[in-house]
Amino acid sequence: MAFREELEKQGKWLFRWRSYLPLLVLPIVFIALRNSEYLENAFGDTADRVYEGFCLTLSFTGLMIRCMTVGYIPRGTSGKNTKGQKAESLNITGMYSIVRHPLYVGNFFIFLGITLFLQVWWVSLMAVLTFFIYYERILFAEEEFLRNKFGELYLNWASKTPVFFPKVKNWQQPSLQFSVRAVLGREYSSFFAIIASFTFLEVAGDLVAESKLELDVSWIVFFSTGLIIYIVLRTLKKRTRILHIAER
Repeated sequence: MAFREELEKQGKWLFRWRSYLPLLVLPIVFIALRNSEYLENAFGDTADRVYEGFCLTLSFTGLMIRCMTVGYIPRGTSGKNTKGQKAESLNITGMYSIVRHPLYVGNFFIFLGITLFLQVWWVSLMAVLTFFIYYERILFAEEEFLRNKFGELYLNWASKTPVFFPKVKNWQQPSLQFSVRAVLGREYSSFFAIIASFTFLEVAGDLVAESKLELDVSWIVFFSTGLIIYIVLRTLKKRTRILHIAER
């Protein structure tokens, strides 16, 4: 098998299992948690809180990028399918006019904020390198699919649109209006995954590094609020038509 076909094959496999493969890093996380209270021990609680806020901001910036993408996309593009690539049309406006893979750019910031939260430099470095190796193959498979399906249209768009680093001046306003309902219906799980991940690391960090279980009120409120929002939005999505939009 030629290298090009091998990359595409690997990308298709990684794309299919992309929601579950990150769980493989959990053993590394538990190892890193033993050294996860560095800032608090070295500089005090205030410095630790500021750093935690920075990490949360990074991850929620990633979520905002995803929301800006999802809020404009029409039906038949940027789906959450797992069995293979699907695209009824090529999306080249909105976030897709400034970067070819905005959802993955959002994922990068989400992932970066979570890994930095551990306060273990080698974990963040390894995570960033793994992210780019992992997504490089997924991006290759996706772009091969789009190139084969849309041909010259895809090549023209790809020639002026960066793969991963946005070129804001290229922005083209989408024909569809921004849909808050589309965002709520598709990103509630990402929203809660961020909250759950940070809360888990905060509690596990105290438990592993200091051998004590601490439930800070602010983290309890943070997690509980996120959980309530998640349950409400999931219920609306699964049991009503409120968050369903025909053209999305």
